[in-house]
Amino acid sequence: MVQGTSSGAGKTILVTALCRIFSDLGYSVSPFKAQNMSNYSYSTKDFEISRAQAIQAIAARTTISPYQNPILLKPLGNYKSSVFVNGKYYKKMHANDYYKKFTNKIGLKHVLESYNKLQQNYDIIIIEGAGSPAEINLQRYDISNMKIAEKTNSPVVLITDIERGGSFASLVGTLELLEKKHQNLIKGFVINKFRGDIEILKPGFKKLKQITKRPVFGTIPLTKFSIPDEDSIGSSPKKIVWNKPNLRKLDNEINKIANVVKSSLNISSIKRILK
Repeated sequence: MVQGTSSGAGKTILVTALCRIFSDLGYSVSPFKAQNMSNYSYSTKDFEISRAQAIQAIAARTTISPYQNPILLKPLGNYKSSVFVNGKYYKKMHANDYYKKFTNKIGLKHVLESYNKLQQNYDIIIIEGAGSPAEINLQRYDISNMKIAEKTNSPVVLITDIERGGSFASLVGTLELLEKKHQNLIKGFVINKFRGDIEILKPGFKKLKQITKRPVFGTIPLTKFSIPDEDSIGSSPKKIVWNKPNLRKLDNEINKIANVVKSSLNISSIKRILK
């Protein structure tokens, strides 16, 4: 499972890359994100899910399925969202009702059912978290991060965006704010969007391991690519038309970022924690 120290840390792109990398290694792979908030979706006459998970399914070379994103929230403003469950419109909900009446009752049930259905058909499921697992005001309602890692017995890789600054503090702070049982699920870290000489980071890696007893699996350089981003704060995502020429371009971009990640991370170490 890939979790992040914040929104925009690079979870979506890392999962996309890992889906392609493990597909290239001969595994049957599926992405999974319990809950996604996005106004950019992939839709057919039968279902609608976040386009991020659709792109990840393409990266994994597998069929796009509503089970890969069992809960989709499409923001409407004023703390309200249209809620989709297993690809179907469910209802409009205010955030207060969603958290207190939906997540830990109806939502979690559908999430685990969807995960179990995928697990029956794939060698590896690469789960993407949402936001940060250390939002202590929301942890009791969080069905996207540690609760899912715990219930699926998934090892967690924690990614951080070093371009924003404060990455080492964010990694240590995130770990410290988690319950002990959830801390134990985090197996290592990934530094994302680094520019410069990797040697200047190595003292930080050493100190980080002294404090957390966990390794850095690698550092991903800041890389330009044309995979559409999510509609998060401060971004202006590109729309995508799901036709053959665009899918070919998308596939090329997936290969590009997969090659960057493969050359930047210790994939064999990540592979070992999956076993």
